[in-house]
Amino acid sequence: MDKIVLITGATSGIGEACSALFASRGYKVIICGRRLARLEKVALNLESTYNTKVQILCFDVSKKEDVEKSLQLLPAEWKKVDILINSAGLSLGLGPFQNGEWNDWETMIDTNIKGLLYVSKIISNWMIKNKSGHIINLGSIAGKEVIANGNGYAATKHAVDAITKSMRLDFLEYGIKVTAIHPGSVKTEFSEVRFKGDLERAEKVYEGFEPLTALDIAETIWFTATRPKHVTINELIIMPKAQANATMIFRGTPGF
Repeated sequence: MDKIVLITGATSGIGEACSALFASRGYKVIICGRRLARLEKVALNLESTYNTKVQILCFDVSKKEDVEKSLQLLPAEWKKVDILINSAGLSLGLGPFQNGEWNDWETMIDTNIKGLLYVSKIISNWMIKNKSGHIINLGSIAGKEVIANGNGYAATKHAVDAITKSMRLDFLEYGIKVTAIHPGSVKTEFSEVRFKGDLERAEKVYEGFEPLTALDIAETIWFTATRPKHVTINELIIMPKAQANATMIFRGTPGF
């Protein structure tokens, strides 16, 4: 039977790159996201380019009822998910704690933490029945180190790190692998979303060095997902060569 991967946040960036990479390797793909038109475009590309089967699930991970309804409506044969990639997430704002915006904090908590919990609870129970599966959570270097002005986002990614470790303990007896991928600077829509459409400010984030790409992270995820059955990659921190940690980036000659 064909293997199945379910990917949240599949309409852009790392999620979209993962959908293409796994489809190219013969996986059936369940793509999840909020933007139906984008999902349909991604699905058409996957089906026409890789001749794979695709299921579209249009929902917001932060809406518990929508998550449950959408996932439970999947046909039975599509519920045998081998790999769950929790890629949905976002950052909003970049300022000191005292100037934090309530809505930004709530949106990040609802998406980055609650969304991951909602989706993972349902899928993990499917995996428990099969006594196999692999959950891969997208964390961040911000989940390992706190940076100035990154309060709300860093908090949510520290939570993802803790949730991942908890999953690893709870799922051990069921043969379910759990991996966290913690990227440094990746050039996607991330900064555009963070700065609420300010393209000029978003572009400045990547000036003077060569950041990671969505494909870099997708290939890393593929590596962790294809280790032998007895091998689990607990976590990986992946950075651009020009980035030493969460706060230090060498902005000199790109690709030095």
